Amino acid sequence: MKVNEIAFSCYPVTDMARAREFYEGVLGLKVTMDHEMEGGHWVEFDIGEGTLAIGVAPGMNPSPDGCSVALEVDDFDTAVAELKAANIEFNFGPMETPVCHMAFVRDPDGNSIGIHKRKPGHG
Repeated sequence: MKVNEIAFSCYPVTDMARAREFYEGVLGLKVTMDHEMEGGHWVEFDIGEGTLAIGVAPGMNPSPDGCSVALEVDDFDTAVAELKAANIEFNFGPMETPVCHMAFVRDPDGNSIGIHKRKPGHG
C-alpha cells in the first residue's frame, strides 16, 4: 500500500445545525459538500489540499479524547482574538514552540480543534 495524502478528517457531531454555526460562523469555513442520507448527515469543508468533515451517523460519537485537527491560519494573533471575542474557551494555549504558535479550542461537542501558525522556515 502506498498512501499519498490524508483524504479527509472527520469529527462526529450530535447536532449538525449547532456544529455548522461553529465551523462556518466562528471558524469561517465554507461548505463544499452537504449530503443528508438515511440516518445521517455529512458536511465537508475543503481547506487547501485537504478536507475537514463533520458528520452525524449511528456509531459516530464525539469525544474530547479523540484525534485533533490543527488549522493553519494566516495571522495567529488575529485568529486567537476572534475566538476570544466569540467567547470560545481555550483548552490549551495559546503557546509558542520553536517551530510554531498554537492553541486548541473545542467545538460544541467537545472535539479538539487546533489553531496553528508555522514560523518562517518551518513549512
